[in-house]
Amino acid sequence: MKPSRGFISKSKSAARRRPLRQLGVVLLSTALVGTATAVAASPAGAVGDFYRPPASYSSTPGSVIRTQATPLLLQIPGLPNQWPGDAKKMMYTSTRQDGKPTAVTGYVVEPTAAWRGKGPRPTVVIGPGTVGQGDQCAGSKMLALPMSLDPVKPSIGVNYAGLEMNLLLLNGVRVAVTDYVGMGTPGVHTYVNRVESGRAMLDAARAALAVSKAPENAPVAFSGYSQGGGAAASAAELAQSYAPEVNVKATYAGAPPADLSKVIDQIDGTFIAGGIGYAINGLQARYPALTPILRKELNAHGLGVLAHAATQCIGDTGLMAGFQRTSQWTRNGKPLSAVIAGQPEVKQMIDDQRIGRLKPNAPVLISTGVHDDVIPTGQVRQLYRDWKAQGADVRLATSYVPPIFPGLVVNHGLPMLEFLLPGTSFLLGEFHR
Repeated sequence: MKPSRGFISKSKSAARRRPLRQLGVVLLSTALVGTATAVAASPAGAVGDFYRPPASYSSTPGSVIRTQATPLLLQIPGLPNQWPGDAKKMMYTSTRQDGKPTAVTGYVVEPTAAWRGKGPRPTVVIGPGTVGQGDQCAGSKMLALPMSLDPVKPSIGVNYAGLEMNLLLLNGVRVAVTDYVGMGTPGVHTYVNRVESGRAMLDAARAALAVSKAPENAPVAFSGYSQGGGAAASAAELAQSYAPEVNVKATYAGAPPADLSKVIDQIDGTFIAGGIGYAINGLQARYPALTPILRKELNAHGLGVLAHAATQCIGDTGLMAGFQRTSQWTRNGKPLSAVIAGQPEVKQMIDDQRIGRLKPNAPVLISTGVHDDVIPTGQVRQLYRDWKAQGADVRLATSYVPPIFPGLVVNHGLPMLEFLLPGTSFLLGEFHR
């Protein structure tokens, strides 16, 4: 892929080749994931009290509230040093948009592979892509079996961070993954909230270093695609002000939803159109003034979509509201983008989520697909221009996958796979500097 070659230094060829040699192992592990989850499923509620925060906990961002050892796929519970690493679920403190502390969950995996670079073992914090809004969708609930089935709800959840995670673990890199605010823990998951997703990533880095007893100045990077790309991008630009002590070396932000005002129209009418409901629900949780506006503008069907989406995983939402137009959700038959345009208060809420107004303090690689049917390439390119204008070290890689069944999200998913190796190589290259 030509766009990926320019941003990897030739002097880092060893770091670039390592993930290429090991891709076969990662793909094999992914195939095993599919095989195992096809024959086994775990109830989403079988998680004990881990996800219920204690009555009181430290308000300091990144503080570790509790941890719990957990096996990964095909591992024998209780046996240490199994491939690809030792995993622990963690609950840690982060900060809401309004400044209040909140408990967030996630997990950290200490690799069995040695780190062969300079200095202490680095950590990559992964922001998951869109998995849903229900508590059962949290990735930390799907480690031993990366898929959960709740036949009562019913709901199917999938943790698809394993491919990138295993690739990093094979290279001796510690991996932390956040569930984000309100995913698994009490309250609404504030989907694509710029401030809360970025802070959840930064505090996951702080917590992961503490859980692993790593040096406080150990190298850190952020990575994510789609929703995760937005979270990674937000972490990159919030790092200097929110977590200046975190030693950020690089960020890979794939298909980041940097401007929600442009994303809404692109998702409208696709298989994951119901994902717009996740964003609206998240906004309602932080902007109470939005609730009466929604009651006035949405019809019974639209309000029902929002209510159901809040408890669903993305597959469930696709089956419920796939290919619907948001004009079907409004009283006046106009799409939600038009409703927002006529409501200055709502426009400001959406604008608050805009990524690109702050400068990242470390190199960033952004990727976009020219025919992405979920995250419009124009607003990704604008993010690149916004950061570039501020003097940031930012690079842009582009996928030219031709349109394939627009609306089925194929043209959003294929570039994610296309940039898996270049994105990982970029992060490893910055760690090896």
